[in-house]
Amino acid sequence: MPKPKTIYRCTECGYESAKWNGKCPSCGAWNTLEEDVPLPVPSGTGNARRKPVDLTDRIQELQEVDTSADVRYHTGVSELDRVLGGGLVRGSIVLLGGEPGIGKSTLLLQICQYFGEEHSVLYVSGEESAKQIKLRAQRLSVTTENLYLLTVTDAQSICDTIASCKPDIVIIDSIQTMHMEEISSSPGSLTQVRECTNLFMHTAKQLDIPIWIVGHVNKDGAIAGPKVMEHIVDTVLYFEGERNLSYRMLRAVKNRYGSTNEVGVFEMQDSGLHEVPNPSAMLLDGRPQNVSGTCVTCMLEGSRPILAEIQVLATKSGFSAPRRQTQGFDYSRMIILIAVLEKHLGLFYGTLDVYLNVVGGFKLDEPAGDLAVALCLFSSLVDKPISEKTVAFGEVGLGGEVRGISHIRRRVLEAERMGFTRCIVPQQCLHELKGGTYQIKIAGVRNLRQAFAVLEKDAKEEKR
Repeated sequence: MPKPKTIYRCTECGYESAKWNGKCPSCGAWNTLEEDVPLPVPSGTGNARRKPVDLTDRIQELQEVDTSADVRYHTGVSELDRVLGGGLVRGSIVLLGGEPGIGKSTLLLQICQYFGEEHSVLYVSGEESAKQIKLRAQRLSVTTENLYLLTVTDAQSICDTIASCKPDIVIIDSIQTMHMEEISSSPGSLTQVRECTNLFMHTAKQLDIPIWIVGHVNKDGAIAGPKVMEHIVDTVLYFEGERNLSYRMLRAVKNRYGSTNEVGVFEMQDSGLHEVPNPSAMLLDGRPQNVSGTCVTCMLEGSRPILAEIQVLATKSGFSAPRRQTQGFDYSRMIILIAVLEKHLGLFYGTLDVYLNVVGGFKLDEPAGDLAVALCLFSSLVDKPISEKTVAFGEVGLGGEVRGISHIRRRVLEAERMGFTRCIVPQQCLHELKGGTYQIKIAGVRNLRQAFAVLEKDAKEEKR
């Protein structure tokens, strides 16, 4: 049998090339071409020898499909159910990715305790032995009798075992350790990961068994392996957060059975991951008082408003070129806001180092945080603190104007619930707040100059 010809496939767009290139000719991505060995085609399976197959008897009308039975399993973790869209769908395949040590295996082993009360769970591990899993289960207080362990890496044997014992739920940890004997490449390669994922997908659909798959991430933070793997699965979840911080965010970047805007918040403790039902209180805990350069804004994660504290430090630079650094906020966006303040308000940051941080490790990636960042930049420059009871949100344009944002009522109610007394919002959003009764004082502003005037007015009232 002739040796299969090696090709190189782009992990981003799927482009195929006969030779390796540093840059993909199709999508322009660098270092994404990986070696791929096509599967050999058995003799006698060509189109000329293939017999026609009639599947007319398997055709169903849409109205005939029965959905009356419960098609979701609750995980016992409300934050995880929220991200999944209400629970784990039967017959679905869920890919859970994240950096090493962030808590992927911990979360899956914890939900086995709840699943084991009514369902059987098969935990397949290619990285740990059964004794190692047992030690971790003891630390997490997982004592269910319906949890079964299998420590193998042969994907075909795993699927045969699933078809034989038919557990209710299957967990694969992790996909990078699985392999198929028919493929000559090593485990974790592009071909192995793609074909193993395809095999697990067909098993999940045929047997109506949900399968969790743990995926590693590469140096860029994306799930390792071909991009087509994320198209095969039904749901892709990402664990976000810094390893040196205790808080974690679980975000859905793809979900065929729910919204991709929801986010779950967890805290890593000695006994495992614990839910954070009130992220706003967690992020605002320990706020400094009477310190310049700090302000609170409200970001919207799916249907949940979350208050986050922004801190800015503008200090004299010791270098010829001042430094600009951000954590949790877009660097280019901060540079634009500094330019707007210099152009339209006459402020000067040319000889100052500017550092910006979103407390708690959260990422503020929506325009609603622009106004709070601009207020922090102004406060740190003039060294005048902003009231601890003031919250601000709005988008800032290049002309210094404050533009409208969405879901203004939901943000104001969250700020009121957390005890804030002053809210600075875009003027054009005030009509959305009509008809409601609010205990918080709402100030509508059209530009940054008006927003700074509100801060000065509040400061005079506090002195009185």
